[in-house]
Amino acid sequence: MEQHKEPDPAHPERFENPGLPPHRPRLGDGDPKANKRSERQVVVLFVISILATIAGIWGYFAFPVDGTDAGNVRMSTLVIGLGLGLGALGIGVAAVHWAKSLMNDHEKVEERHPQRGDDAARAEAVDIMTEGVADSSIARRPMLKGALGTAVAIAPLAFLVPLVGNLGADWNVSKFRYTAWASAPGGGRRYLATDPTDRRIKASDVTRGSMVHVQPWRLEDEPHFLEEKTKAIVILMRLDPGLLKEPEEKKDWSYDGIVAYSKVCTHVGCPVALYEQQTHHVLCPCHQSTFDITDQAKVIFGPAKRPLPQLPIAVDEDGYLYAQSDFTEPVGPSYWEQQK
Repeated sequence: MEQHKEPDPAHPERFENPGLPPHRPRLGDGDPKANKRSERQVVVLFVISILATIAGIWGYFAFPVDGTDAGNVRMSTLVIGLGLGLGALGIGVAAVHWAKSLMNDHEKVEERHPQRGDDAARAEAVDIMTEGVADSSIARRPMLKGALGTAVAIAPLAFLVPLVGNLGADWNVSKFRYTAWASAPGGGRRYLATDPTDRRIKASDVTRGSMVHVQPWRLEDEPHFLEEKTKAIVILMRLDPGLLKEPEEKKDWSYDGIVAYSKVCTHVGCPVALYEQQTHHVLCPCHQSTFDITDQAKVIFGPAKRPLPQLPIAVDEDGYLYAQSDFTEPVGPSYWEQQK
């Protein structure tokens, strides 16, 4: 027999709708001066956004990243970043302050209904949006409208100007095929040097199982050395010569088991800097592309699609290592004219 449960007045099954709390008027609702002051505050926030965007664009031109001054890289990044951040923040804070202080703040309730309304409901939605635009009073506030339009219009420029400017006017893609190893100033030999101490390397300095980070000797004395160094960085290792699988045409590219390969990963350009001594594998820390140094730095794991380019090396009469020539293929990630 089912027992009838008496209703508990303290815990009813349903609660009555308590309604909305009483409306709390804002200072600007009854004081025209306060309302005007809020409008000026919103305009000031938009002006801050405008000035920040202009400062970001100025920073791009004031601190050119041309490879001659490392400090410019830091300052350019800082100023452009602040311009973008403050520009977007100013627009966001101004929009919130506008909604809180100038737009109608009366609560409105819309009963739940099926997701797809009928034609009448859809027409009502259009009317509500139209009412919202009218409620913003933007048509009656030309100064506010101008500040909003200007801030929103120029905000992307702090991002677009550096983006377009860095494309440059030089479309000569052949420069990607060559690095500083191609020739030394004055036409002499391009020696291998330690990175970053710039000390020339002798073959006797390279021990088996070690990896040396290499750059062209005295590259810092040349213009645009940062850009050139980025393309020319090399890893140097010495293995048992019997382990190297060298094709006939590349047998003279190494010296007594010493081999040199580009340090720039062929996936997206990260530095390949991790060496597994027991397996003779080098690893890119970004996406784990792995290359076998004993077999022409071929890819054995990861997203890279082609081996690391090899730098042909030789030894002079004093035992110093130098580059016989430049890399015979472009270094780094593939581009539209280098697909493998």
